[in-house]
Amino acid sequence: MNAPIQLLGIAGSLRRQSYNRSALRAAAELLPEGARLEAFDLDGIPCFNEDLERTPPEKVLELRRRVRAADAIVIATPEYNYSIPGVLKNAIDWASRPYGESAWAGKPAAILGASLGPQGTVRAQYHLRQVMVYLDMFPLNKPEVLIGGASRKFDEQGRLTDEATQKLVRQLMHDLVAWTRRLAVRT
Repeated sequence: MNAPIQLLGIAGSLRRQSYNRSALRAAAELLPEGARLEAFDLDGIPCFNEDLERTPPEKVLELRRRVRAADAIVIATPEYNYSIPGVLKNAIDWASRPYGESAWAGKPAAILGASLGPQGTVRAQYHLRQVMVYLDMFPLNKPEVLIGGASRKFDEQGRLTDEATQKLVRQLMHDLVAWTRRLAVRT
């Protein structure tokens, strides 16, 4: 696979100035050559309703199309109450349905997350990994990018300024692109 790698980035926060949106922008800036990351905004996706899974709203159809078109997925998740945010889980559920038609299946993935707390988003990332395994996704195991103390690592404009974290994010993106190419050769 020598074609450019198309990554779909999803921030699990609706807040415009969220650290996770900023982390996703940093990931896009730190990509290796031959890769491109486009973000998908979860704002406007309604609560999952099984009655509508065969005739979903347009925003859900767009999410499914974008997930299917991507070579790999990058999710920047906050941690709410020791887990992933409801808006992120909701989007995951919509794109996994109807049963047997999951847009997520077979997708390589990378996870990162930022929070004000010292542990970053360790518990949310663990839960997200569990969900990804069930969805037959292929998440990278390392490096783990747990951006704790986010208010000290991003500037007022949301730029990632912490060099150690930049190095981790750069490595994660490099490894995701390599992982995606490796999995493409095997299929």
